[in-house]
Amino acid sequence: MHPTTYLVVWLLLLVASQSLAGQALLVALLLLPLLGRSSLRRLRRLAWRTRWLFLSLVVILSWGSVGEPAWNGALAPTREGLLVAATHLGRLLLALSAVAVLFESMPLATLLTATHRLLEPLRACGVEPERGVVRLMLVLRYLETMPRPRDWRRLLDLPANDGNEVLELVDQRFSWLDAMTMLIVAGGVAAFLSRQV
Repeated sequence: MHPTTYLVVWLLLLVASQSLAGQALLVALLLLPLLGRSSLRRLRRLAWRTRWLFLSLVVILSWGSVGEPAWNGALAPTREGLLVAATHLGRLLLALSAVAVLFESMPLATLLTATHRLLEPLRACGVEPERGVVRLMLVLRYLETMPRPRDWRRLLDLPANDGNEVLELVDQRFSWLDAMTMLIVAGGVAAFLSRQV
């Protein structure tokens, strides 16, 4: 199958996962250990890097939502707020796990090839897919190699670069199986989302 098919299916499933709530969300979270060790390690790193976002969501949603207090006291969060916070935390964890699985299962060159093919129809609107792919590569490389300095000024130091790097993308043809897979998954996700409304 073409890498773009995998990327489109991944995007569709990611969108569908963001509508999960209640028991369905809990079941999806309980299935996370099936991702494999390498994906779980990457998920742990991603979750650690976004810990302040997790904390912000809990504080804002738990104490900022209207409802019944969770316990007696002046600083008690609301039950409804805690439920909304738990739902959004679960969805964020699913999104991070999807990113972890994508990066573990798709090498960077394959991901860039898929992104280039996905952006190709936007050339008619003036978007240059080559620039998008190079920017994506630079962002992903920076995220993977970003130092953890104790002094924020070290982030301003420019990394050494000779400027002679060449990026070569090897593409392949779409088959009927790629088109059918994308149509079936898109139809399934559309049906799932229409039932959620």
